[in-house]
Order: sequence, then C-alpha cells, then structure tokens
Amino acid sequence: MIAHLLCILSYNFNTFVILDVYSKLTMFCTTNSLPMDLLLKQGNLKQEVESFCYQIVSESNDQKVGVLQSEDEQLQPSVSKKSESELSRVKFISNSNKIAFSKKPKRRKYDESYLSFGFTYFGNRDAPHAQCVLCKKILSNSSLAPSKLRRHLETKHAAYKDKDISFFKQHLDSPENNKPPTPKIVNTDNESATEASYNVSYHIALSGEAHTIGELLIKPCAKDVVMRMFDEQYSKKIDAVQLSNSTVARRIKDLAADIEEELVCRLKICDGFSLQLDESADVSGLAVLLVFVRYRFNKSIEEDLLLCESLQSNATGEEIFNCINSFMQKHEIEWEKCVDVCSDASRAMDGKIAEAVTLIKYVAPESTSSHCLLYRHALAVKIMPTSLKNVLDQAVQIINYIKARPHQSRLLKILCEEMGAQHTALLLNTEVRWLSRGKVLVRLFELRRELLVFMDSAFRLSDCLTNSSWLLRLAYLADIFTKLNEVNLSMQGKNVTVFTVFDKLSSLLRKLEFWASSVEEENFDCFPTLSDFLTEINSTVDKDICSAIVQHLRGLRSTLLKYFPVTNDNNAWVRNPFTVTVKPASLVARDYESLIDLTSDSQVKQNFSELSLNDFWSSLIQEYPSIARRAVRVLLPFATMHLCETGFSYYAATKTKYRKRLDAAPHMRIRLSNITPNIKRICDKKTQKHCSH
Repeated sequence: MIAHLLCILSYNFNTFVILDVYSKLTMFCTTNSLPMDLLLKQGNLKQEVESFCYQIVSESNDQKVGVLQSEDEQLQPSVSKKSESELSRVKFISNSNKIAFSKKPKRRKYDESYLSFGFTYFGNRDAPHAQCVLCKKILSNSSLAPSKLRRHLETKHAAYKDKDISFFKQHLDSPENNKPPTPKIVNTDNESATEASYNVSYHIALSGEAHTIGELLIKPCAKDVVMRMFDEQYSKKIDAVQLSNSTVARRIKDLAADIEEELVCRLKICDGFSLQLDESADVSGLAVLLVFVRYRFNKSIEEDLLLCESLQSNATGEEIFNCINSFMQKHEIEWEKCVDVCSDASRAMDGKIAEAVTLIKYVAPESTSSHCLLYRHALAVKIMPTSLKNVLDQAVQIINYIKARPHQSRLLKILCEEMGAQHTALLLNTEVRWLSRGKVLVRLFELRRELLVFMDSAFRLSDCLTNSSWLLRLAYLADIFTKLNEVNLSMQGKNVTVFTVFDKLSSLLRKLEFWASSVEEENFDCFPTLSDFLTEINSTVDKDICSAIVQHLRGLRSTLLKYFPVTNDNNAWVRNPFTVTVKPASLVARDYESLIDLTSDSQVKQNFSELSLNDFWSSLIQEYPSIARRAVRVLLPFATMHLCETGFSYYAATKTKYRKRLDAAPHMRIRLSNITPNIKRICDKKTQKHCSH
C-alpha cells in the first residue's frame, strides 16, 4: 500500500517532497503504534491518514494542492482561498485503497541540441512534434526525449549515428528540406486501404461478379503480383484492403448512393427530362421496374438509370406510378419537367386512367407518350403470306427436333466435323428474341446438306430438305429477315433520336419498293443467299414463288406505313436548321429570328458538321437559349426501349439462381449509369478511416 502511494507521488512531485512525505507518514504511523498497511485498511483511521497526506502535500509544494475525495464523502481541507485558486487540482480516490492524481498533460519543449540526433521540430513551438530531417517522419510530442530520439536514429538510420550536429544542420538547410512539411501526422495507410477497397468494389459491381471474388481471387492475385514485382514487405500491405463479402456489399451501396445523389442534383437543375420504363420478373419471382431518364447536362444529352425497384404487390399501372412518384417526391424532382414517357404499350404501361402512363400525364400535363419503335417494327414484320409462313414454321420444327434432344445435337456435331462443315450446331429460335430469326434461318440453310444425311427418313419433314421449292422459300426468308434485323439493330443504341429512327425506316421503305420491282423482273441480286442457291442448282424461280415474294415485300411496306404513319413534320428545322427558308409553323416570330441569327453564323455551321445533333443543340444553350431549348425539348424523348431491354439483360446476368437473395438495385445503378462515383468524396465523408469501415 505504501509503495503504491509513493509510486503515485513520484509522478507529481520531486524526490525531496517524496522523502519528506515518507518521513512524516512514518512518524504518523509510529505515533499511532500501527503498521502503515494495517492503518490504511482500518476505516475509522482512514480519513485521518488521507487528511494528513493532504496537509503534507499542500505544505511541501505551493504549486499543487491535494483534494481528498472518496465514494462516501469529499473532505474540504482548511486552506486559504488564494492558494486554491493558484494551485492545480490533485485528487485522492480512496476507493479500494487506491490513490490517483489528475494532472494536465505534460508538454515537452524542443531543444536545439536535439538536432544532433537528426530531429527538428514541427508545429507549435510551445507543444511541438519531432520531425526527422532524414526520413521526414513526424513523431508525437511525447517522443521529444533524447533517449527516444537517439533510438530512432540508431535503428532507422544506423549509418548516420556517428555524424555530428553540423551534418544534420546542413541536411536541414538543403533546398529539398526547405519545402513545407506535410500537415498530416497520422498514418494514411488506412485511408489508402479504404479508397482502394472502394475502387475494387466499383469494378466488381461493373463486372456483375459475386462479392466473394474480391477476397477469394482479386486480393490473392494482387498480393502475388506485388510480391513478384516488388517484395514481400509491400505485399503485406494488401492485407489492409478489406474485400470481404459484407464489406464489398456496403461499398457498392455507398457508390450507388453517390451516383444517385449526383443524378438527382442534375435533374433538379435541368430544363426537362423524358422517361423510359418497363417491368419484368426476375429469377426469384419479384416484379422489377426499370426507369431510365434522358436530360441535358452541360453541353450534351445524358441517359441514366433513374430507379430500379421491385414491386411489392401486383405489377399494375397504379403500382408502377406510385413507385416512380414516391422517388420523385422523396428527392423533390418536379413532375412538370417531364416532356415524354416511352413504353412498350402493354396493358400495365399504357392503359387508361388507372394505368401508369395516364397517371404520369395527369401529374405532368405537358408530357406526351410514345410507343417503342422497335416493338412496332417487330410487330410489322410478323405478317407474311401463308406459303412463306408454312416454310418458316416447318423450319422451326426441324430445328426444335434436334435442339430439344441433346443426344441428337451431339451426333449432329460429330457428323458436321467429319463432313468439314462450317458450323457444328443449329441455333434455337425464340419468339421473344425476334432478332434471332434471321441468323437461325441462315444457319439452317447452310447446314442443309449435313441435315439431309443426318435426318431419319421416318421424320415427316425430312423431305423438305430435298424439295427445291421449299429451299428457295427458305433462302428468301433467310435473306429478308437478315436485312430486317440489320435495320432493327441500327435503331438501337444510346442517344438515338426519333429523327434517326425515321431516317432508317424511310430508307427501308424505299428498299422494299426496289426489292419488289427487282423480283418482278426476276432479278434476285439483292438477295445473296437466294441468288447463290439458284446458281448452284442452275434453275429459275417459279412464278408462284415470285408472286409470294412480291406480295410479302409490298405487304411489309404497307404494314410499316401503318405502324409508322407519315405525318407533317413541323420539327424538321431541328434536324437541319440550315435548310429552313420559311418560318416553321411550330415557331413563333422571336424564335424564328433567333434561328435566322443561328444559321447565319459561320462558326455554328462548322460545328453542325462536326458534332452530333444532340451535342450541337446542347452547345448553343448559352448563345441562343430560346431556340436551343426548344430544339433540345424535341430531342429529349426516347425513340426505343433499348435501354430497358439492355438493363434487364444485365439484371438477369447479375441476379442468377445462385444469388436469389441479392439486392441488385445498387449494382444496376452502377452498371447502367454514365455517372462515375466520386470515391474521394465518399471516403472524406467517413468519420472513421479504418480499413474495415
């Protein structure tokens, strides 16, 4: 007990005071005829000993006064008020026979002699930090002691331990050391590890891989690369980068939240936006809603994912609208800025009052609605004469007869390899993926010889492969659907406008008329597969087949005109303002005057030939705000549902049957957005820079 008391006193008083206290305590114990340890354990004498210690300390040093405290009561000694105000507080806590002192933290001063150990000071002169002039490492104020500074010099810089102070002074005055030191004192390894963890998580989300790939594959590979390229010391730093399953999931959510925050800020300052929405079911049975938005930002028109949400109940138009509306209200985005809504015209999307598009147009009165042009094109090409439709159905049956039987598919592959065929398998036809129809028919026609050898005579459609009339119709269908698929693909992609789609369709209508005229003249050069087959068999096309082909081409043209009616285009000035000679009906006098000024500018004319239509009008917002905003409003509506179709493909690849419980919304936010997250900003927001947070 007495040893513990003296140990505590040694931290607060010098040796003379401690000896004085010890001698007086010994005299006190002798007077009471009791050993000191026993005296301190007796409750009735405990307070007397504590009071006596207080008096000794206050008399020994005028700069420190003990204040007695215990669990039961606090004793106030009889000292002058003047001495209490000038002296610091010292607490004796008598609980469990322990004594402790509270004191102000001790601040060490820098001495010029410390430069002989290779250290200068950094920061406040009254409470400086120690900085090594050799390695620039900054130590805390408590390290300003000769023994600690010497230890650093001998362990870290053993080659310079025998140098005199002039060497370190010369090193300190060098131009390289005159640069202002870095203000950071703490180690930044945790911050770097956190930032690296976010970067890796971002790439994991972009790839759509499982979260566990970070710890199971990426981290070991990174360690191996660093170890081979550098050494094991640097390789160990990779362990600080946390890439566990839960950590990567948190990182992805933070990245998605940052992208969403940036998107909301852009939508709040934009002049208008258009929406594209679609709904589908995922592998776990949830109804997933995808909504894309197109808006003008800076000098271009951007397309981003607005939201990816799973519908809790029925996938009705009202439920879809409530989901979108709650997002708009949560982020305070104005519905009045919505200029158009593009959908696939299904019942849930484009119904009457209770459906989604109608409800959106109710809250956004100036908004219009449009039907995806790709869906219109797909519906138009389904109509064909009965003779050609029968050939198409029979071709699909032949393909399914082999593709539905794995054993038959394996045997066909062996046969194709032995015969040296260009392909070894057939392609499966699906009604949903209408773009596959052209490739399916081409593959079937190219493998007709192998199929003729492979097919069993018992199969009722095996005779079709020996019928030249049937093969001629099949060759024509392969050619026409290949051409239609090329047109469909040209209308897909990002930043596709209504003008682009109608230009492609106008070209297709002219081609259909040309193809029909060529077939009537028995010229089949426009259909390469059919032309090559006619040369191979050295034959001509029957009049019945020619009549069916002409009927199909002209019927296809009339159907396309029905789905894409020719209207009076009042917005032709947007497509090419330099061809306008009279005032368009859609423009007022002030806007037309601005259009005249615009078309008279030679620099603007040069930009028109160098920039895309979207970027051209977006770049004129500052110089010609009125007419440019009207043009951008015309260009904002989506022409197709390409983004939603692509989004559901990414969704299906990310949320598989092995990851049914995955919340794929943050992944879709990262994969389907053009906005790059600001990882530095995310890390700065974190109050705790630990690598596992």
